[in-house]
Amino acid sequence: MIRAVLFDLDGTLLDRDASVKKFIEFQYHRLHKWVGHVAKNVYIKRFIELDGRGYVWKDKVYRQLIQEFNITDITWEELLEDYLENFKSCCVPFPNLIRSIEELKRQNVLLGIITNGFGQFQMDNIRALGIEKYFETLLVSEWEGLKKPDPRIFHRALRKLGVEANECLFVGDHPINDVKAAQEVGMRGIWKRDEYWDKSINADYIVEGLAEIPLILEQQCHL
Repeated sequence: MIRAVLFDLDGTLLDRDASVKKFIEFQYHRLHKWVGHVAKNVYIKRFIELDGRGYVWKDKVYRQLIQEFNITDITWEELLEDYLENFKSCCVPFPNLIRSIEELKRQNVLLGIITNGFGQFQMDNIRALGIEKYFETLLVSEWEGLKKPDPRIFHRALRKLGVEANECLFVGDHPINDVKAAQEVGMRGIWKRDEYWDKSINADYIVEGLAEIPLILEQQCHL
């Protein structure tokens, strides 16, 4: 019987690609005085390239942008601070986020998030999505001193929820850090399809969107 569902954040609940594009456009217009000599589409495209789908921290991204585009009179530190302060205002949820979470709560399922990243930054994004209240536990790698795919962060979440691994599903977009790592501690792994990755993902379930998660739970109840 499934008693709990754990989620990744970026690329699973938060549409990070759409959020980054929205933010960098927002930043470009607000800071046009300093970056306006660079064409907007060029600035956005290069930021996204350097960002590496979130796996490159923004200090390196902004240092490189300043160097490549000869940006003066504003420092990479100020650009980074602007990112940290304002990204939360540009968070874009995936479709059916709230509806799917509320349906899981109606099924009396415990919910949690395990996300890699900086603590306050990720919490700001969770709150911006309006979902903090639905989750019994929220683990952010910086605050936990552990990051996925380390099995200890998964075991910690299970302990906080008070469930066994075989009573828990994990939903994520990364085939290694999310799906495989969860499976290796005994959970069932759900891969939320991401076209960036190879199609042959060894997941227990593959979903196109969040609305499919409650349906999987319903199926489990009838097995």
